[in-house]
Amino acid sequence: MPGSQRTETTEPISETAAEAHVHGVCFKTGPPRLLGVELEWFVHDLEDPARPVDEGRHTAAVEALRNLSLGSLLTLEPGGQLELSSLPASSISQCVESLTADLDAVRQRLREHGLGLAGHGIDPWHSPRRLLDLPRYAAMERYYDRDWPIGRVMMSSSASVQVCLDAGTEEPGPFGQQRRWLLAHLLGAVLVAAFANSPLQDGRLTGWKSTRQAVWASMDPGRNLAPAADRDPRAAWAAYAMEAPVLCIRDDTGPWAVPEALSFREWIRTGAPRPPTTADLDYHLTTLFPPVRPHGHLELRMMDAQPGPDGWTVPLAVTAALFDDANASETAYRAVKPLAETAGPSPAPCNPLWRGAARHGLDDPELRATAVTCFTAAQEALPRLGASTAVQAAVADFTERYVLRGRCPADDMLDHLSWKGPLV
Repeated sequence: MPGSQRTETTEPISETAAEAHVHGVCFKTGPPRLLGVELEWFVHDLEDPARPVDEGRHTAAVEALRNLSLGSLLTLEPGGQLELSSLPASSISQCVESLTADLDAVRQRLREHGLGLAGHGIDPWHSPRRLLDLPRYAAMERYYDRDWPIGRVMMSSSASVQVCLDAGTEEPGPFGQQRRWLLAHLLGAVLVAAFANSPLQDGRLTGWKSTRQAVWASMDPGRNLAPAADRDPRAAWAAYAMEAPVLCIRDDTGPWAVPEALSFREWIRTGAPRPPTTADLDYHLTTLFPPVRPHGHLELRMMDAQPGPDGWTVPLAVTAALFDDANASETAYRAVKPLAETAGPSPAPCNPLWRGAARHGLDDPELRATAVTCFTAAQEALPRLGASTAVQAAVADFTERYVLRGRCPADDMLDHLSWKGPLV
């Protein structure tokens, strides 16, 4: 949940200007050219992952990481989750190579502090604990505590792989913006199911393969649901952003205000407690968390963090292949279109399709069959996209180990608990 730079302007923004601003900045059009990925990790004790890492030790390790020369942006989530965000890359291989080098350096430095990185959608060991004492997160915590206290889990106990892709072209076709938008919201459920990796929370089974997705779907519909899918993406997102509740009003002199039931449109109309500016609108956009967020490009935010040091390469490669290779994108689009009937009229992630994906993973036969088609298409596309043999092998192994067998990474954790007892 990265913040944003505050624009140096104090001029109030009008309602018409705000709608035009959102309409103009959130979808940058053009042929698919760049991609990126944002990886969130839990920092854990190497000898005993279930042992809490005290704040002082965590802080010392993070300070040591800031001395590294990284190509990626290193930030922290509220609970101390480490996030590495790649620079925009021109190919899957370039993205994987640069981020792998950064992760190797980060892991080496953490080992010097007896710490490691773990990929889980939800922290399986600990209750949520906010470490970052920043105005944004203090305000966010107060906001969610009113009606959605589970928001503390989202803030401090969740981690994801977020794939970033170009928004697409104005023209119709496999790279058309409207089609990529629809593909993201249907394929997204398949990705949730295939990469589900959070069946355990605070040491207990939850009954969900992706507890992280269940958490995101259970709070604040004005901020976490997808916009209307039957409208032009730009218009739908502009309307969504204007009607979304304001999470906080920034203040350089003290705690940030957390208004009740105030949409951004209403804030403009009332001008209280102060008139909003373009900078406030830009910040407001960073507080919206639907499963697919337009940020100039498209952020696909629905996938759990993955196990292993390079497990994240598979969701990156598969997603990029299914969006940026014309043949694979056409195959994926045809495969996911029938899922719209299962989804029904309710928006993601609160419709039957997405809930089934989060609860059952690829146990769901419809999702399993669709995943097999999509992963097969992705495998065929990766050589055309210049993916390395290592990335191709990782996708092939994941497809064989999980997708073709109707499994997901969460099933490995469930098997471990069944045969060997608590996860350690």
